[in-house]
Amino acid sequence: MPPRPQDSGGTSTDFKSALPASTIDMTAMTPLADAVLHQLASLLGAARPRARALHLPPLPWNGTKDGEFGALELDDGSLGLGYVLLGDTLAALAGDAAASRASTGTDALALAQRWRSGDPASRALGLAAVNALSRHLMDRAGFVPPPATDSIAGLAPQAGEHIGMVGYFPPLLKQVTSCGARLTVLELRTDLVGERDGYTVTTHPEALHDCDKVLCTSTVLMNHSLDNVLAQCHRAKAIALIGPSAGCLPDALFARGVTAIGGTWIMDPAALIAALKSGTPWSAHARKFVLTRAAWGAGFGRPMPI
Repeated sequence: MPPRPQDSGGTSTDFKSALPASTIDMTAMTPLADAVLHQLASLLGAARPRARALHLPPLPWNGTKDGEFGALELDDGSLGLGYVLLGDTLAALAGDAAASRASTGTDALALAQRWRSGDPASRALGLAAVNALSRHLMDRAGFVPPPATDSIAGLAPQAGEHIGMVGYFPPLLKQVTSCGARLTVLELRTDLVGERDGYTVTTHPEALHDCDKVLCTSTVLMNHSLDNVLAQCHRAKAIALIGPSAGCLPDALFARGVTAIGGTWIMDPAALIAALKSGTPWSAHARKFVLTRAAWGAGFGRPMPI
């Protein structure tokens, strides 16, 4: 079986629309999950959608991207994606009758609270609920994010720049190194550490200190490591968060110094569910988007309060 990938997925981005993370006191911030969940509760009020079903890819994992994500469906048809390959998340969710029951008729905001959990399977279900509720609110407001023009959220690496990548994701490497930029990849897997052809892999977070731009896979939302990562981005003028799991309301991310979010916008929920459950490609039923603070404010008229 091939090694499990990271969760990864714009238009040109206005990197001046958010403060560099180095200027933000991360220790003074409300934990990300708390901030997002509080915002959701405030905006939803009493009109909370309920969960309809949890849709999972076939078990065991088929080795492709199409088998990496589950989807929580709400009673209004909104879908939220969640990465299911951390630890034994997929097997745990597939074999958990309680999780299946909880995903039918339950207050979706109550499910979203599981994002705070220490258990990977509960976190995956919770983040999928967060993403589904975020999509519900965007649809309710008539907001549609602009389409992406690349897979790295418009990060636009330049020759001579030092780019940090949080999470080893081979399909994205050439988009950075082909531009003549220097690439450092921060990874947890020690077997990947070392000098490679055109890039370096390390387990030391301080390697991000002198990066000009940083690209994070949205696995950092699953393991609650984003704030720790951002605290290391001392000089980064652009920080992009990418991946199908990056579907939550973006205000708390922008407040932390993230400058662009590259996620997945589902176009045909029914077709995507059918493909996901069968383990076949579902990308034709969705498109990539890139969202900046400027685009978010323009689409909603003003950013949502957090």
